Amino acid sequence: MFGPNVAVDVLRDTKIPLKDGSGSMPALGFGTLIPDPVATRQAVEAAIQVGFRQFDCSERYRNEAMVGEALRETFAHHVVRREDVFVATKLWNNHHRPEYVKPALEASLARLGLDYIDLYLIHTPFAFKPGDEQDPRDASGKVIYDDGVTLADTWMAMEDLVKDGRCRSIGVSDFDVEQVAEISAGDRIPPAVVHVEAHPYLPQWELWRFCKDRGIVMQAFAALGHGMEPRLLDDPVITAVARRVHKTPAQVLLAWGLQRGTALLTTSTTPSRIRENFEVSTLPDDAIQEINAIGKRYRFNAVIETGIPGFIPRTKP
Repeated sequence: MFGPNVAVDVLRDTKIPLKDGSGSMPALGFGTLIPDPVATRQAVEAAIQVGFRQFDCSERYRNEAMVGEALRETFAHHVVRREDVFVATKLWNNHHRPEYVKPALEASLARLGLDYIDLYLIHTPFAFKPGDEQDPRDASGKVIYDDGVTLADTWMAMEDLVKDGRCRSIGVSDFDVEQVAEISAGDRIPPAVVHVEAHPYLPQWELWRFCKDRGIVMQAFAALGHGMEPRLLDDPVITAVARRVHKTPAQVLLAWGLQRGTALLTTSTTPSRIRENFEVSTLPDDAIQEINAIGKRYRFNAVIETGIPGFIPRTKP
């Protein structure tokens, strides 16, 4: 039991207000990009049990139904209430035309088994050939893009979803500063969240400043480097800080992201790691400065070049 003079570190419980006035989102979130459906359900249930209250989904991940089953199970057993969980999902590239946007959200809601989504994101700024095929390609294997729709068109349809009440906030994923500025112009509803790859090897300082100045939440995926080379978890600065503060490298990376004011996501199917990734605490200022000074720059996901998230296999399940 904590005494009156013992400070409790609440970094992991940070919530960030959303500019649109819809409320706030837990800064520390759990990503559901997990290929195996059984593992998806088990991981979501474990994440809720340890304290995660923000979950990131997508129609592209092809596992919304399993995420929804896990969520509804915890609601039914009063582990957590629906209103205490922040659920986001994303519009995929083949549904950018305005007439496809609302049906895409309704399909995600049906798979998740929810009445509303807290946050709906445009998954990438790329429009693919409209239809049911997530990865349309021509005879030579090249992606078939759709030049008959603009980002402004798609965003206007996203705004209509907020007016209908089926999603409370809207945002974008894998957009750069210019693209975010484009859809924020005029009388449009500005994005509440900009979801991008970000970590000490790709700190995205320009976008970070842009979002901070405008009250937009910047949310980082691949916050731990997604287990790819070069291994962010093995970086000598990160490991040295971890030893000094008696935390794991993963906890150090997550704390760094939270302390610079961003939301972030972490994913695991291992219960002990899910718990580890939630047990983050505040780093001293000198540690933050050391991490900020890391000069290495590397992007793990080439989605901004093709619109296809690099962490997702292209083969159908």
